[in-house]
Amino acid sequence: MHGEREVVVLRLGHRPGRDDRMTTHIGLTARALGADRVLFVGDANQSARTVRDITDRFGGPFSAEVIEAYRPLIRDWEGSVVHLTMYGERVEDVEGEIRTAHAEEPLLIVVGSEKVPFEVYEHADWNVGVTNQPHSEVAALAVFLDRLFEGRELDREWEDADREVIPKAVGKRVVEAESGPPDDAPGDATPDSTDE
Repeated sequence: MHGEREVVVLRLGHRPGRDDRMTTHIGLTARALGADRVLFVGDANQSARTVRDITDRFGGPFSAEVIEAYRPLIRDWEGSVVHLTMYGERVEDVEGEIRTAHAEEPLLIVVGSEKVPFEVYEHADWNVGVTNQPHSEVAALAVFLDRLFEGRELDREWEDADREVIPKAVGKRVVEAESGPPDDAPGDATPDSTDE
């Protein structure tokens, strides 16, 4: 997140066809909740393109890359490594230590899908569980990032956006980012907005 040490999400184990939507949602969640970039391992080009497209339209900074090998990245990472796994220490027990480490150095967050090799558990500075129950890796990433940033990510300013979502109690409103919301904006769409 801008003004803090880098946070990178590494998505392991992408299975084309089976994990396309989940892998894309890992990238979108990383972007929306404060990470600086996401790295997809293997054949996840479509997921990377989708995340880049969303970043182009709704702002950044954020990058999505596809890499072939994760082992050198984890082994040579110059910072702390967190592996999100249902078998790890409870997030509420280690979040303070992780925040302290992140204040001093970059953070790599590893999110798996299929069975994660044991070496990832060994290389991680923390193996972290969100509830220690089976659930979505997207949910685990979202909860972890919110705990890491203590809610600051929700007030993030987006740079170079083409579009901006205007919060409403009912309905949808998206405007061109340069125009922003008009003064005393009514609840209905105006000519500079699109309802999606």
